Amino acid sequence: MKKETIRKFLDNHCSNNELDEIARWAEKKALETKSLDWAHDDWKFFQPKDKAGEDKNFRDLFDKIQQRIDNTTAGNKKSNSHRLTLPLLKTWGTKAAAILLLPVLAFLFYTLDHKNTDAQGYANITTDSLEIVAPIGSRTIVQLSDGSEVHLNYGSKIKYPQKFSGGTRQVTLSGEGYFDVAHNPQKPFIVKAGKLNVKVLGTSFNVMAYPDKGEIETTLVEGKVILEQNEGNNQVKTIGSMVPGQHVKYNIQTGVVSCTEKNIGKYIAWKDGKLVFEDAPITQVVEKLSRMFNVDIEVNDDIKDYIYTVTFVDEPLFQILDLMTIATPVSYIALPRNKLSDGTFSKQKIIIKKEH
Repeated sequence: MKKETIRKFLDNHCSNNELDEIARWAEKKALETKSLDWAHDDWKFFQPKDKAGEDKNFRDLFDKIQQRIDNTTAGNKKSNSHRLTLPLLKTWGTKAAAILLLPVLAFLFYTLDHKNTDAQGYANITTDSLEIVAPIGSRTIVQLSDGSEVHLNYGSKIKYPQKFSGGTRQVTLSGEGYFDVAHNPQKPFIVKAGKLNVKVLGTSFNVMAYPDKGEIETTLVEGKVILEQNEGNNQVKTIGSMVPGQHVKYNIQTGVVSCTEKNIGKYIAWKDGKLVFEDAPITQVVEKLSRMFNVDIEVNDDIKDYIYTVTFVDEPLFQILDLMTIATPVSYIALPRNKLSDGTFSKQKIIIKKEH
């Protein structure tokens, strides 16, 4: 059986021989894998047009088949009745073909109707449905519809609308992101990061809000931002505003805000592939390395007072660890990963200890 023959039947263009072929196919092969694959292909590549028009065509075809079957049945009960002369139903075989094809046609009606329904559903998806995740070990740049640009750090994600509507431009951040916001005085840009909102009109700033941290940090490069605390029930309280060159930490538990105005370059260097540490304790260094490379790094107590001032530029993990062993009297052990019951492997664990 060829698909062209089935299409000719559906278009009422079959010859008698082709109708016989359709009848044999419907009786024995219509539900075989090959035939179902045809139906699936038609569904997969179907391009919905006018739904009302398509449904009318299907119903007309179904009604035509049913009407001809009914007319033939009624005609057989009357000895003096006129013979049905429509070419589609000249013999019993063609009547059987129509009957046997009804389940197949019903399957096609169902799948094509659902294809239309799915397409309509996709068209009506709410705009707040786009989410971008930066994989572990990778940074990602996101272009928003208003012209704003967002750099996402390792393991971070942002949720945003395909097109901004209403009086604000609102996004939700989990992790760390650097925002270069297009200026629009009529539509403030709001970054929701846990309990903190960062509200701007057009500026460049950095927000770090990883779920496992007790603080949310904001660094302002250009422009002006307003910090708001989420009170629940869509209520917010203004905490204060920032000027360029400030770095603010917001304690999630206590609500305490602290501000510094030192070199802010180290807080935004990550978007250029740099890790910058200035008088940073080793615990802070390994915290960033752990998140960046998705490993567990344990530091022995006797070296937790070690301080590092160093810049790494797109260095692999073990090269960074080797450099640490050169700069300070430490060594490290990389333990093998364990296979878990579900077939996956645990994070690699690294222990940093004092070199004796």
